[in-house]
Amino acid sequence: MLIRILATSLPLIALPALAAEGPIATGITSVGPAAFLFTIAGALLLTLIFRSVASHVMRIITRRIGVIRIRRVLRSRSADVLYDFILPGAYGGLVKVDHAILTAGGILCIQTKHYNGIVFGEDDEPQWTNVDGTLRRRFLNPLIQNEGRTRALQNVVPDVPVDNLVVFTGNVEFPTPPPKNVIRVGQLDSFIAKHVFGPSKVKDWDAAWLTVKSAALTDEASRKDLQAQIA
Repeated sequence: MLIRILATSLPLIALPALAAEGPIATGITSVGPAAFLFTIAGALLLTLIFRSVASHVMRIITRRIGVIRIRRVLRSRSADVLYDFILPGAYGGLVKVDHAILTAGGILCIQTKHYNGIVFGEDDEPQWTNVDGTLRRRFLNPLIQNEGRTRALQNVVPDVPVDNLVVFTGNVEFPTPPPKNVIRVGQLDSFIAKHVFGPSKVKDWDAAWLTVKSAALTDEASRKDLQAQIA
């Protein structure tokens, strides 16, 4: 009888001892450290995204400021200025001219480029190089690129001297002297003041500029056609 009572009581007696040993292992670990790591990873990802977006926005803003600086200089030099217009290309298709200004001796066909860091390239190289921190990229030689636009403008007014000019905005440096007619935006005013065009047969400059204005395309249909051509 006593043995039977002890046998039935043993499980009850063992329970406090088991409770004293701590929680029973179930194979489920704490999620605290994992949640912390996920939080850190998420914060780092958001930081990278924010920096990328902020950098992109800053590039847009500084590029816009560069364009405003160019337009301000051009307006101070001449009342005859055109911006962002399209012409029939010299070799077919369409081309977009960033800026054109009529001066005392001819027309400057201006292309703008916005880069930071170092830019280098020769006038006859098909591509130039930009190094900005750890970023290295190649882009089309802007002189060659703008030559087609310059010739398209020349076709409109054959008797008017038209010169090719590339203006860089942004915090850009040239490790060696850049090719002729490649300048920074801060040099634009003095460049226009000192630039000498070739001989001209023009007798009526107002009529010549009116011809350019009449040929310039700014309508939405022309812009769509240009985008389709680029695509």
